[in-house]
Amino acid sequence: MADKQKYLNWLDEHAGLFADVSDSIWEYAELSLMEEKSCALYVKLLREEGFTVETPVANIQTGFKATYGSGRPVIGILAEYDALTGLSQVAGSTTRQELVKNGTGHGCGHHMLGAGAMAAAYAVKKYLEDAGPGHGTVIFFGCPGEEGGAAKAFYARDQVFDGLDIALTWHPGDINAVRTGSCNSCIQTEYRFTGIASHAAGAPDKGRSALDAVELMNIGVQFLREHMPDHDRIHYAITDAGGNSPNVVQPRARVLYMVRSELAKNVRKLQARVDKIAEAAAMMTETRMEKRFIDGCGNTVPNEVLEKLMYKNFEEVGVPHYTDDELAYAQAIVDGFELPADGLPGRGEFYESAECQKIIAKLSDNGKKPLNDFLMPFVHSNQVSCGSTDVGDVSWLVPTVQCSAVGFVSGAPGHSWQNVSCGHTSIAHKGLLTAGKVIAATAIDLYESPETVKAAKEEFDSIVVPAGGYCCLVPEDAVPTKIDDPWD
Repeated sequence: MADKQKYLNWLDEHAGLFADVSDSIWEYAELSLMEEKSCALYVKLLREEGFTVETPVANIQTGFKATYGSGRPVIGILAEYDALTGLSQVAGSTTRQELVKNGTGHGCGHHMLGAGAMAAAYAVKKYLEDAGPGHGTVIFFGCPGEEGGAAKAFYARDQVFDGLDIALTWHPGDINAVRTGSCNSCIQTEYRFTGIASHAAGAPDKGRSALDAVELMNIGVQFLREHMPDHDRIHYAITDAGGNSPNVVQPRARVLYMVRSELAKNVRKLQARVDKIAEAAAMMTETRMEKRFIDGCGNTVPNEVLEKLMYKNFEEVGVPHYTDDELAYAQAIVDGFELPADGLPGRGEFYESAECQKIIAKLSDNGKKPLNDFLMPFVHSNQVSCGSTDVGDVSWLVPTVQCSAVGFVSGAPGHSWQNVSCGHTSIAHKGLLTAGKVIAATAIDLYESPETVKAAKEEFDSIVVPAGGYCCLVPEDAVPTKIDDPWD
């Protein structure tokens, strides 16, 4: 059996490299499918380390695939590195301070996610070097555009994940845990309405307002909400309101919609209802409506075999410990927002049992800790959370498992300036290194234990085969689309 600790110690010795990668990508703060600097940094470092790197991937210019080793099992490690709009923030600040006015920021922690996944890939490479040829293969996937672009779904459509035996990843959060359960499938579509410009006072009858069409579409969708399943979700953003002159009948307007439901077949049905509302809005306003597909992703398929293995390794690796200065910073951040009513960390639907609640209350000092310096209890669940991730598409193709490691303060709102602030601190560095160790240790166990790989695949087949297999929500003719790409 391999000495896993040897490779975890190597990560400790080279922790500065991965912290620097995380900080650099935090500073780049590039939006979905625009991560040119981030991709270039990864490609450069991976090639220098001895990986064989392919880029672009699936016609996505900021995607890459880095391979090392030979033989089976083939284990994939997934990385993300895109940021969000409107979240530029001074690092380490306990108050809202924009670094760049109206700039971008890593409010979801994907800079940490990629760097931590990279740490795991490096450690696994060291293990495979020692194990020798034919002992297994690691593939580090650079997956852009999780926030809008769903590269993993495009990869899945184009068979990029073919040949994988297992996929591993993680996500920063405010808890240390092995993730379980499922999530919503999602389709993102942009609607463009084209009308006729006219003087809004002198010749209103000559005009046909595209903005009216957008507003009527939005109203129609609001009424739809009463007549869809409780767990479904619909969100929208007006991306072009037609201009800044109210005395002009707006000849153009655009609105972006995200439609979510648990299963791919259900989200397609809900999407069709939204499409009908868009068509009706165009009819009512005598405008022309066009739509374009932005992205789509499936729900996640949990795998208890892999969850138990990853949890065992998380227990062995342990959780980060914090200095007085880190705790004081975190407390100052926490003091600036309202904590959830129950006061306890973790998603309630997964930790709702009285036993779990009791354990979490004790470990978190009844939810008062500003940084959750403990490992959440192990729970395997099929409960569905309302969010979405393109990790789901991978999990329909190959047994997949994820963990969460603390990179944010307790109770921090998702996609927030608080997360951006914390993401360029020693708290973030500790979290990504912990995740890297957990993933690396889990991968090494899988290389050493063919029977565990076999058991994970059997569980996967028992779920996916009866469900009819993978249903890709990305149409065959769809191309990766940045939200600011011009229409044809």
